[in-house]
Amino acid sequence: MPDRALRLLIIGAHPDDADYHAGGTAALYRAAGNIVKMVSLTNGDAGHQSLRGSELALRRKAEAAAAGAVIGAEYEVFDNHDGELLPTLENRHAVIKLVRSFKPDVVFTHRPNDYHPDHRYTSLLVQDAGYMITVPAILPGVPHLASNPVIAYVADDFQKPLPFQPDVIVDVGAVVESIVEMLHCHQSQFYEWLPFNRRILDLVPQAEAERRDWLGAQVKARLKKRADQFNSVLATHFGPEKASRISYVEAFEICEYGAPLDEESRRRLFPFYSA
Repeated sequence: MPDRALRLLIIGAHPDDADYHAGGTAALYRAAGNIVKMVSLTNGDAGHQSLRGSELALRRKAEAAAAGAVIGAEYEVFDNHDGELLPTLENRHAVIKLVRSFKPDVVFTHRPNDYHPDHRYTSLLVQDAGYMITVPAILPGVPHLASNPVIAYVADDFQKPLPFQPDVIVDVGAVVESIVEMLHCHQSQFYEWLPFNRRILDLVPQAEAERRDWLGAQVKARLKKRADQFNSVLATHFGPEKASRISYVEAFEICEYGAPLDEESRRRLFPFYSA
């Protein structure tokens, strides 16, 4: 066990991205007594078919806070407009301040090749902040860090220019219901906007319990797909028998702009089930 609480910072573009992509790992961190902060670099004020602007932003901020509370994590939402995030110097400075202030051991974020411009620019902002957090002359009013944290990308299915390659795979089966409960808090997204955008709004159940079950089936199918996708990696690390018992996983790819992940740091930063 580490001699101090580990600190995990998850930086997403929108108020449901952090828990969607890394909620299980966040839950495991919290269950072990570690500290988790989830962040959205935009306020999500464009992600709905009928709500707009400040009304939607306030709703999504409240949903994010509720999701963080499920596992006892802080969820901060920046006040940048949804769909308008740019890799400006001002936003880079904001990310530098965020990382320096939180002092994370690990940072999760999007990969730079992604369908959504906010996701891509979130990734770029984290990359651009990576080295600069150690430079005292940059933002001297916020104490610099002596070294970079490990930075890792969350999993996706995009193939070009390069497909996602897992460096860490986390078994989240023990906390899968916590993932569902966190995402259930984002009612505006998983029961309204995303079904509307995907043209399946008529499939969303009306009753609360049925909605949660409907969402849970989707979450579990997605995480099971990841487990099947990376089964050969799990089998190599644990052996086929143990790998066959892993049903739900989250996976992460190490970014070269952060600290390297060697075997010692892998065991320290991912003390639960990982490959």
